Amino acid sequence: MKLCRYGTPGNEQPGLIDADGRLRALTGHADIAAETLSPESLAKLAAIDPATLPLVEGEQRYGVPVSGTRKFIAIGLNYADHAAESNLPIPAEPVVFNKWVSCLQGANDPVVIPRDSKKTDWEVELGIVIGTRAEYVETADALAHVAGYLVVNDVSERHWQIERGATWDKGKGFPTFGPVGPWLVTADEVGDPQNLSMWLDVNGKRMQDGSTKTMIFSVAEIVAYCSQFMTLEPGDIITTGTPPGVGMGQKPEPRYLKAGDVVTLGIEKLGEQRQDFVAWQPRR
Repeated sequence: MKLCRYGTPGNEQPGLIDADGRLRALTGHADIAAETLSPESLAKLAAIDPATLPLVEGEQRYGVPVSGTRKFIAIGLNYADHAAESNLPIPAEPVVFNKWVSCLQGANDPVVIPRDSKKTDWEVELGIVIGTRAEYVETADALAHVAGYLVVNDVSERHWQIERGATWDKGKGFPTFGPVGPWLVTADEVGDPQNLSMWLDVNGKRMQDGSTKTMIFSVAEIVAYCSQFMTLEPGDIITTGTPPGVGMGQKPEPRYLKAGDVVTLGIEKLGEQRQDFVAWQPRR
């Protein structure tokens, strides 16, 4: 299934994308949230004939596909060739940091370049959505705790990430830096998460072209690893690293985003995103 939440910010409604790519309203059903992601709840939704659901006409905004996410966890340097372009060694264990949940937003919402930023960068990533609580999980059992997957643009401000001390989190959670979706695709529909092509364009030029095949740590290994030192809860999102081609790694010089740039990205089976990058403006 492809599950989504559509509508204006703060007023999103649960929906489902049918086999023909049309949006159907999950009228009368609970929002797509932690309690919806258990195997039992997903099975009930899967049993619904989409043809019986109201068709939603017209252009719609897709919000964050899961409501009430409590943790937005990220894994860094999880592709060997991206580590190389970053001039960093391949990690012996997953590099874990946080993206603040306050940066989560819809897949096609504008992204605000932070005040005085000169190094705002892009990263197409596979996102994991946790479906059942996971503590001290073994790798062999880890995928049973995954409800599904989604596209993430791990937008990053490299000056704050790298040059302002050792804590990556500072460059990762600016407002609007977490576009996810447009929908959550359940694990049964995705199949093998280690065999998905992924891409990202800036102003129509292909910058990233990779595959989850080249991840250093697999989805199962990441879920198991994180569960050793935190409780993974339904609705938590883990974004799993990016292939090469980020702005920081461009040759002969890095290339960072500016107001007016348009970023499009996608992952096989999971859909596509489009973001207009805009200048920061003081709140009124």
